[in-house]
Amino acid sequence: MYTGNFIDQVQICCKSGAGGSGSLHFRREKFVSKGGFDGGDGGNGGSIFLQGNCKIWTLLHFKYNRHFKAENGLPGKGNRMKGASGQDLVLQVPIGTIVKDKKENLIFEITQERQKKMLLEGGRGGLGNWHFRNALNKTKKYSQPGCPGKEEWIFLELKILSDVGIVGFPNAGKSTLLSVLTEAKPKIADYAFTTLVPQLGIVQYKYKQSFIMADIPGIIDGASKGRGIGDRFLRHIERNAVLVFLIPANSRDIVKEYDILLKEISAYNPNMMNKKHLLVISKSDLLDYQSLKEKIPIDLHTIFISSHHKKGLEELKEALWKRIKTPSGQK
Repeated sequence: MYTGNFIDQVQICCKSGAGGSGSLHFRREKFVSKGGFDGGDGGNGGSIFLQGNCKIWTLLHFKYNRHFKAENGLPGKGNRMKGASGQDLVLQVPIGTIVKDKKENLIFEITQERQKKMLLEGGRGGLGNWHFRNALNKTKKYSQPGCPGKEEWIFLELKILSDVGIVGFPNAGKSTLLSVLTEAKPKIADYAFTTLVPQLGIVQYKYKQSFIMADIPGIIDGASKGRGIGDRFLRHIERNAVLVFLIPANSRDIVKEYDILLKEISAYNPNMMNKKHLLVISKSDLLDYQSLKEKIPIDLHTIFISSHHKKGLEELKEALWKRIKTPSGQK
């Protein structure tokens, strides 16, 4: 699935290189009519690897080129010379990429910068006839062929890795908050579903420390069942360490919106309920503090902010940093 340049699912065809065949060469020297076996082994075929790259945040580069093939190994030569091995092919993918086979079974995940895992192993080179020499027959013509490469259709799926994920209804002020806390420039407008793809930004904290924040497209009631944008982007929340439930102060029922967000996340993946989270009330400059407090009878740490007036942002960063650094299992 993709919108514009953001692609988070793609199917590609990969083929590792075939191994080179072993040589059938016989030694040839002056005054030697029937020299012995001296055929070398074939080279191994190139393998295909995936490697994490933090400079890539989408699978866009697989949109127009979906076929990838590693080099074949070269055949062996006389004088027991081994053929050259085929060059490996290393495909760069975003951190957070999940790799599945055609039956959608998980193969592995790439979760770290420069993490490198083999996708398809190259074919082994065949043995030359030198390995099959014997005293009874010095002219038998036999060597091993190289093993063929493997060819498979592979599914790549991206789950964005970030420290903080902003979750909320459409037009809750998520993009505005991201823009004032980071240097990200998301599209901002006064209508629902302005954000159609996840947006990332780096929040600068004290002492030159920082953390990554993601603006997840708006969730509505029934999103886990495909309503609205549906569950298309809910998976991007799975790898956030901390969830910010952002609800505007002028909401008709803050508690109800909060309960709906919790319900949709729980319906998609109950394990996400164990994540550290924080309730943040945006646009708090629209109502007085006391009336806001009366609208939130929730036993949960709540922070009131105004992105437009840049109020409460330092308190928010402090609370987020504390939760990011809190060991897993604690809230």
